[in-house]
Amino acid sequence: MEKTAQTSKETIEYYKERNETLQMEKEALEAKLKWYEEQFRLSQHRRFGTSSEKTHPDQLSLFNEAEATADLAVEEPTVETITYKRKKQRGQREQMLENLPTETIEHRLSDEEQVCSCCGGALHEMSTEVRREIEVIPAQAKIKKHVRYVYSCRHCEHNEIKTPIVTATMPEPVYPGSLASPSAIAYTMTQKYVESMPLYRQEKHLERFGLYIPRQTLANWIMYGANTWLKLIHNEMYEHLLKQDILHADETTLQVLSEPERPATSTSYIWLYRTGRESSPIVLYDYQQTRASKHPRRFLANFQGYLHVDGYAGYNGMTGVTLVGCWAHARRKFTEALKALPESASTSAVKAKEGLAFCNQLFEIERDLKDASPEERYEKRLERSQPIMEAFSAWLREQTPRVLPKSALGQAIKYCRNQWDKLEAFLKDGRLEIDNNR
Repeated sequence: MEKTAQTSKETIEYYKERNETLQMEKEALEAKLKWYEEQFRLSQHRRFGTSSEKTHPDQLSLFNEAEATADLAVEEPTVETITYKRKKQRGQREQMLENLPTETIEHRLSDEEQVCSCCGGALHEMSTEVRREIEVIPAQAKIKKHVRYVYSCRHCEHNEIKTPIVTATMPEPVYPGSLASPSAIAYTMTQKYVESMPLYRQEKHLERFGLYIPRQTLANWIMYGANTWLKLIHNEMYEHLLKQDILHADETTLQVLSEPERPATSTSYIWLYRTGRESSPIVLYDYQQTRASKHPRRFLANFQGYLHVDGYAGYNGMTGVTLVGCWAHARRKFTEALKALPESASTSAVKAKEGLAFCNQLFEIERDLKDASPEERYEKRLERSQPIMEAFSAWLREQTPRVLPKSALGQAIKYCRNQWDKLEAFLKDGRLEIDNNR
């Protein structure tokens, strides 16, 4: 009897443990299914939805719209008639044409035609009629021939004295041994990198001018101009960039089709560095084959100051550099969480809107301080932004145990908490920005 009872107890314990295991597996599968559903909704929105991250103004005051808007000191509106004068604005056409050079062509009557058809008297200029038209002058190709004269002394020549030869000065060629002029190299570069015209199209374009220059020659011009002349400008800009105490940095993927010893499907990176809002705008690019942290460390080895970045860990640990986080990335996480949630998830949607509302309040303050001085912006941020951030930090700690860590909302909360020391760094200096969108 005791043996049977013991067996029954062990069986119950077994099924109890089995049931707990199955329940845990069920919860894990439900969480994984929810994550896949969120990723599917995000993928659908990225493919077919709008890319704007602007938030409806009503979301800034999600729960306290009446309290925030009410002002008992404001009198009730009354019906009144308002009249005013408005100065007529200049037309859009005039504003568009005001900075273009103007050639004036006057059309007058000849002296013989300035005779009245009625009485035969002389006509005088009564008024004018003006018509404007835009004239486009296409690019032209011409040969600029440099002729340098060589001089000698006839007296020395006649008297068989040693004759000095004097040669007139002439500008050095921009590309020795080539037909290229500075304007030709600049035009080729501009057509390719500004107008996005490939070299084979430029080759055909020049043929219509009656000028055949192979695309290989055009490529040589670009390489020579970049390595010989633009590199000098780049080095000066790089030296000036490192002297600043506020910079921005970011990186993006790039695919290079023909690179030695690498397949065309390889992923490379373009790193971008630029000055802040208070400095002369300088933007420099640095191509690298990987996203390794050694690349920004090398490029910014002699830089000390504030560096605006996103959440990439490759910028961490740089000596003498204070990282400034990007609130646009933080806000985007909550925007994506809202897009990923199903319509039935009302509770999670409210929480995502709460997080988004905190971010939007900070951006609203920044819009108000857009034209403020750095000193005023610093003071106003401490007065207005810091309390919001303290409330947001408490909200993040409160929500962390209440959401699934791998859900879109959980990832948004985790991102903000992990990046918090960088996200609050913009409060340290009024010249800093709230995001890395620059």
